[in-house]
Amino acid sequence: MRPHLALIEDEPDFALMCRSYLERAGFTVTWAMDARAGKAVLYEGCVDLAVLDLGLPDGSGLELLRALRSTSRLPVIVVSGRGAEADRVAGLEIGADDYLVKPFSQRELVARIHAVLRRSQPPDAPALLRVGSLLIDSAGRRASVGGIALTLRPKEYALLETLAEAPGRVFSTEQLLERIWGSAWQQPATVVEHVYRLRGKLAATPAPAPRITTVRGYGYRLDL
Repeated sequence: MRPHLALIEDEPDFALMCRSYLERAGFTVTWAMDARAGKAVLYEGCVDLAVLDLGLPDGSGLELLRALRSTSRLPVIVVSGRGAEADRVAGLEIGADDYLVKPFSQRELVARIHAVLRRSQPPDAPALLRVGSLLIDSAGRRASVGGIALTLRPKEYALLETLAEAPGRVFSTEQLLERIWGSAWQQPATVVEHVYRLRGKLAATPAPAPRITTVRGYGYRLDL
């Protein structure tokens, strides 16, 4: 379950270098060259963190960050050649979780990403969650049924973990969008698609697995 990063950067050489290093470091990276493409990547979902350049050809990265923060808590690291205190303060005040001034080492970028992702995790989540034959290791972001590991994408894992934290509780579509996707330009169909895929993976396990029940007109719950 590789964390999925959105890299919004208009310098091709720099972006390719970053993407190559980040992928070797264990991340899945989707690259967008401008604000419009960056918004589309965030709209499509399944992003765990955005690395955002401020100097984009079709608008300011700060404007994209401001729009994102109006609806989302998605972690964002700003990268920019603007190192003045006023620029750093503006980015952090608008809602960046960290600010890196170019040039910086790729090793430092990876360390900053790991630190921001750790801070973005719920602090009170138990290390292990068990619902029947389902076992979730929150620290390792792993899930298994009857001892057989599930192969889950990051958002599928987050959806399963959320439902498993309160078996029998109904989570509305809006609650799931807010908690897992940050409601950033998302549509209810995003949840429907992920529930469909997750149901298929649970049903494919040899051991009987908990099931995701649809509560019509409201949302979903995890049942034994």
